[in-house]
Amino acid sequence: MGSAAEVQDPAVAAQCRTIGRVLAERGACLLTGACPGLPHEAVLGAYEAGGHVVGISPATSLREHVETFASPFREYGVLVYTGLGLMGRELVNIHSSDIVVVVGGRSGTLGEFAIAYEEGKLIGVLTGTGGITEVLPALETTLFKATGAEVLYDDDPATLVDRLLERYLAQAASAPTAAPSR
Repeated sequence: MGSAAEVQDPAVAAQCRTIGRVLAERGACLLTGACPGLPHEAVLGAYEAGGHVVGISPATSLREHVETFASPFREYGVLVYTGLGLMGRELVNIHSSDIVVVVGGRSGTLGEFAIAYEEGKLIGVLTGTGGITEVLPALETTLFKATGAEVLYDDDPATLVDRLLERYLAQAASAPTAAPSR
């Protein structure tokens, strides 16, 4: 999750590409809001590394996705057209993610963080990328609520991804298994 606005800082864009590339190299699927900006930089990193990329679009069709929302489409293996608009798309995006990564961002990214936090998701915050990442540590401690969410902070994109995947796999290994059906 991150700002869909035009990328302002090339260093942050490069960090997003690293996140996408490392996810692809680790065999993880990247799911984004199918928008331009920082999320698309992660998409490019994953795509260039041969990764699986899924986009959750606010639109009802490819035409609307491109013309109304001015969003990219070529690098996605799958585009899911929700028809829910930008805010509704956020819910589908977060609900469908096992791990949420926050880079930079503004009010929309803050909303995505809040949804992920409320739903007890595993969240990674790439520190030093500006935007809401600068206030999330204080916000998390000020508004603490026991939701089961776990937030990991790191200033290195590859290290953050590796820490998140390690934590996710540990959680998955300790999860109860379903009883066999009869």
